[in-house]
Amino acid sequence: MKFSKLSQLFLVSMIGLALASLLTACEIVTIDYVFVASSSGSGSGSAGQIQTFDADSQTGALRIGHAAVPSGGSDPVSMAVTADYANLYVANAGNNSVVHFALDGNGILTQKDTVTVNTPGAVVSLAVNAAMNHLYVVSTGTESGTAFASGLLTEYSLSGGTIGSVEAVTPMTLPGYVMDFLVPTGVTVLANNNAVYVTAYDQSAYNPGCVPTPTTSCAASTANPGWIFGYSVGSGGALTPIAGSPWKAGIKPVALTADPTSRFLYATDFASNELIGYTIQSGGVLDFLINGPFKTGNEPSAIAIDPRGKYIYVSNALDSTVTGYTIDLGTGTPSGVVSLTSSAATATDTEPVAIVVDPALGRFVYTANHLGDSVSGFELNTDTGAISPTQATPYPAGASPTALASVPHGNHALQVTTP
Repeated sequence: MKFSKLSQLFLVSMIGLALASLLTACEIVTIDYVFVASSSGSGSGSAGQIQTFDADSQTGALRIGHAAVPSGGSDPVSMAVTADYANLYVANAGNNSVVHFALDGNGILTQKDTVTVNTPGAVVSLAVNAAMNHLYVVSTGTESGTAFASGLLTEYSLSGGTIGSVEAVTPMTLPGYVMDFLVPTGVTVLANNNAVYVTAYDQSAYNPGCVPTPTTSCAASTANPGWIFGYSVGSGGALTPIAGSPWKAGIKPVALTADPTSRFLYATDFASNELIGYTIQSGGVLDFLINGPFKTGNEPSAIAIDPRGKYIYVSNALDSTVTGYTIDLGTGTPSGVVSLTSSAATATDTEPVAIVVDPALGRFVYTANHLGDSVSGFELNTDTGAISPTQATPYPAGASPTALASVPHGNHALQVTTP
């Protein structure tokens, strides 16, 4: 049978439309941007950089996005974004700087202002409050014989994302052990903006592997090693220690986060391989969760809660795995561990040190792998909390990545929990 020219044109058009539909269906749609802070080279003192990855809305797979930008210093260690996803801040331990980047809806970073944190040690972590008017930076002190400077919590004002003046500088000392040397490790702010919490450990009480010298001693203190310090935020950002602060937090707490409703706080104990949970009482007072602490993998290094407040995910640096928990929404108790049927399902690349859940869909989990020079991706089952590896994971990153942040692409709807 022969076709007329009109029939042939119609057939070609239909085939073209079918192919176009197929290509459109297979087109990768970016749902989130994932930012990775790392070194731009393997040598010591190498400048820091921030890489941008595009996350596929269907699979969570990552692909390289915009070109990497300098972090504004060396040894970037922490990142935070504002609640409107318009600003990103990075802390560089190498030069004690905090650098502000503006973010547009397409994930493009533009460096704005920079401040140098006036501290005797190095910056280790930062957080920005949901009201976007305060930035909190924790930094270490120094110790030399009997002369020392304790860890510090520094509060900066924010206006339109721009870093303003220092509003408060709060040294951390342990009541009854004021000469002990405290090392802060992490900071978080409640979603309701009412309180700030800092994890720290007492170097004078916890000092594994220390060799005594004429100017330093080992395990010289009988204090509990791990602590959480809490501060209420008053008018104009004034910081006031919360009654009962600090609270015991195991041996070496290194990371902490609060749930979206500001009712529960969780910290990872790196030395004891545990997750410690607290209820947040009136005035920001902490009280241990019943039945805790809760077992993790070895050397839990970082923690994240999904935007719905249903699941907790912990990266385990020594095991190179992710541990997941469901949250009892009434009590805050991590009541069940998910993804235990297969260790392969939760395996990352080597030494994960940071973890994030995507904000747009709350369906993907990513870890920054310090020794693997990579990012590992997982798809999150929103009904059970179980995770499984994303396509082609892990994804190559810069040298020794240390921090992650994620923002939604454009005007995509967000998964949120209203306190």
